Amino acid sequence: MENKVSIEISPADLQAIKDAIAVLQAKLGPLLIALTDEERRSLFKMGEASRPFVEKVLEYVVTNPEFLPPFTNVEEMQKDWKAISELLPIFNALSQLCSNLDDTLMEAGSEVMVPSTAYYKSAQMAVKLGVPSAKPVVADLMVRWERKPKKSPPKE
Repeated sequence: MENKVSIEISPADLQAIKDAIAVLQAKLGPLLIALTDEERRSLFKMGEASRPFVEKVLEYVVTNPEFLPPFTNVEEMQKDWKAISELLPIFNALSQLCSNLDDTLMEAGSEVMVPSTAYYKSAQMAVKLGVPSAKPVVADLMVRWERKPKKSPPKE
């Protein structure tokens, strides 16, 4: 098995990373919102292909305001567009970083689970061979592999 992850983060670097995250949380946190799943589903979404359309509309509302519905707040549209333009590059950079972080955690987890499982199987074999010191090890580790009963759906 190839060992792809071999990381040692210095305490100073780890603290710098935590400090950088704290700055992001302090600066971005108050500006961001959280939506419920239902709110997310109900929104009219602007995808990648719609950005040029919106950009053109923002130009037209200035040059051809006669088509502007009376309930439209152009200033808020422009403010939202500016926020998108500023936040999207941050989102893209963080998304890539989070994706790589997730991949690294998954790989590191696999790299530690494979030998851990081999150790457990070896201890199980030791129990079968009558090695007394293996019994408490297997008893302690077997909790991970016990099946939990499926929860029955709540009665209405």
